[in-house]
Amino acid sequence: MAKFVLAGRADCPYYAKAELLADYLQKNLPDFRIHKITQHPDIWEEWLKDLCKKNRWSHNKSPIIWRELLDRGGKGLLLGGYNEFLEHAQLYYGVTSSMTTELMKRVAQENLGTHIEKQLEKESLKGLVNPLQVWITSASSLACYHLIPILTSGEVFGPQMEISINLFDNKHTEEKLISHKQEAEDLASPCLQSVSICTQAEEAFHGAHVIIILDDHVDKEINSLEDCIRSRAPLCQLYGSLIEKNAHNFAKIIVGGKTFVNLKTALLMKYAPTFAHNIIAVALGVEGQAKAALARKLKITPSCIKDVIIWGNISGNNYVDLRKAKVYRYESAIWGPPHYSRPVLSLLFDREWVNREFVVSLKTLTATGRQFGGMLAAHSIATTLKYWCHGSPPGEIVSLGVLSEETDLNQEDVKTTLPTKNDHQERRKVSDDYKDLFTHLMPDDEKDLILSDGDLPDPGTEPTSLVPPALAGRFFSS
Repeated sequence: MAKFVLAGRADCPYYAKAELLADYLQKNLPDFRIHKITQHPDIWEEWLKDLCKKNRWSHNKSPIIWRELLDRGGKGLLLGGYNEFLEHAQLYYGVTSSMTTELMKRVAQENLGTHIEKQLEKESLKGLVNPLQVWITSASSLACYHLIPILTSGEVFGPQMEISINLFDNKHTEEKLISHKQEAEDLASPCLQSVSICTQAEEAFHGAHVIIILDDHVDKEINSLEDCIRSRAPLCQLYGSLIEKNAHNFAKIIVGGKTFVNLKTALLMKYAPTFAHNIIAVALGVEGQAKAALARKLKITPSCIKDVIIWGNISGNNYVDLRKAKVYRYESAIWGPPHYSRPVLSLLFDREWVNREFVVSLKTLTATGRQFGGMLAAHSIATTLKYWCHGSPPGEIVSLGVLSEETDLNQEDVKTTLPTKNDHQERRKVSDDYKDLFTHLMPDDEKDLILSDGDLPDPGTEPTSLVPPALAGRFFSS
């Protein structure tokens, strides 16, 4: 089997003559195959330069012809241009071309017209498809690099949903954004329609259906709580106004990362009040770290542990609730069917480790952000988004930062969220089982309510009180 690739400028007369000869050979020789590529004259030189650089060839004219090595793969074998192909056909097959110059020019113009028509048709077909517009802020980050392949895999939004990814960041990060865009295009995912870059704030979130807020860049060290609020408030105010102005009416906004997640979520709710009930904070990263620590202790995989609940500040002071946590497929004297589970606390005999080392290690991880890399952030965001779109596993409780209704704790002016179950785009709070967790709440408008420092209860017991520290925002229990 001989397969040749014929590429050339759409208006090139020599390409037209080589094409006619190749079609004749393919029609009369059963083992001869030809693949044709035409490029518009405006982009031909750049396309040829990139092709030769990729394959380490030296060629600068139209057309270019090479042979694909079907039997052993590889980059292909360069044959040359029109003259080399004509000589090859004459020597190997005894065939030549007798096309006149006038006919060559006429066919070349027809090729150009056909090429332009095909391009216009392709653009019109793209216009008929309304892809899901996904915007990612701070897109030059490592988390975005790991997030793009997951979003384009079809696992998050579904294999039939086409998406358009928009990378938004500062002007000085444009080089990284271009690199991320090229990496995304190289994936050649059937779900990905386009990738674009935005560095102008006024153009951000235009027609957005999904907005992913990643960790923003911090240029200076933050020493006080006031500095923290001042550093985040202007950016969240900008994002909020742009979301109100440009985003789709039912846009989903998801806040992830490892720093000030609750604060950013609360500020976005304040500055984008229309979308307040469609703004959530990702807590699966902290939940995953807790499951990993338990799995190491029990010598099982983290996927066997379910219903670990995170209360409090997602990226700050929080409380891990193990009272509902269950273990599946645990190797012991007691075995059962796949749906059989056992309480985690009944298998953790070292209560000293649970009450001390486990709590301290998770608090250290949350405070420092260690081991919360780009891959963990990406998978946490993608999984949360998947559950939001398609529903979480039946019967499983997941940690999620959402805006709570005042009736959840029967306390006015207290904004809190509770463990949730995602059921096909509808979040259902499971608050009835947890109202007895809180015996005293001190509401303080626009302030986080988190567990007080030095007063962390044991993971297997109930927290007795919540006090308002000076951290701005609202309380988001996950």
